[in-house]
Amino acid sequence: MARRPDLKTGPARLAALIRTSVPPMHPAGLPFVGASLAVALVGRRNRFVRRAGLTSAAANAAFFRHPPRTPPTRPGVVVAPADGLICLVGEEVPPSELGLPAEPLPRISIFLSLLDAHVQRAPVGGEVVTVLHRPGLFVSAELEAASADNERNSVVIRTPEGQQVIAVQIAGLLARRIVCNVSPGESIGIGDTYGLIRYGSRLDTYLPAGSRVLVSVGQRTLAGETVLAELP
Repeated sequence: MARRPDLKTGPARLAALIRTSVPPMHPAGLPFVGASLAVALVGRRNRFVRRAGLTSAAANAAFFRHPPRTPPTRPGVVVAPADGLICLVGEEVPPSELGLPAEPLPRISIFLSLLDAHVQRAPVGGEVVTVLHRPGLFVSAELEAASADNERNSVVIRTPEGQQVIAVQIAGLLARRIVCNVSPGESIGIGDTYGLIRYGSRLDTYLPAGSRVLVSVGQRTLAGETVLAELP
C-alpha cells in the first residue's frame, strides 16, 4: 500500500503511516484473538493468566495478518501463492484426485513457517475450474512426501488464454485446518486472497508444460508479488 503524499502532517498522516506498517488481520483470526482476550479479561486479577491471554491474542493477530500486496501488471506471469521459503523446484505429477493426465509438470513448493503470513493468494487470474479437498496425514510440510501424503486442497485456475495453473494447499505438522473461500465457476484476479492454512503448511504450484521457472530453492517469496514463472 503506497503512502499518502498528500497527507503531510497531523493525525491523518500518522494513521496512514500506521496502516502501511501494521498489516490488517484476516477475519478468520477474529475468534482466536477474541477468545484470547476473553481469557485475559476473565483472569485479569491473575497476572499469569492475564499475560498468557494477551500474549496469545498478540501471537494470533500476528499469525493471521493479511498484508496488502500489489501483483505485477505484465501478462503471462505466475506469482507466489504464499509467503515463505522455496523448498522444492522440479517436475511432478499433479494430485491424482484431479483426474489430470499422469504426466509430470513443473512444480514449485513453498514452505510456510509459523512466522510467515498464512493467507493464500491466486497465482494467476482466471476462472476457478476445480476445488477439491483430500484428507490425509500431517507430517512435516518441509518433507517432499508431504505433497503426496498430507491433507490437501487443490484449486485449478484457467487463465483467459486457456492455460491451467494448480495451487495446492498442504497441511503441515501443526496445521489442522485448511480454509478455501473460492468455488468452481468463480472468477479470481491474480494476487487475490482465496484461503489460508492454520499453523505451519506448504503451497505447491503446478505450471503448464513449457513454463519458464524464474526462482530457485532457498529464495523467499511474497504472496501475490514474487514472480515464480512465465507461462509458455
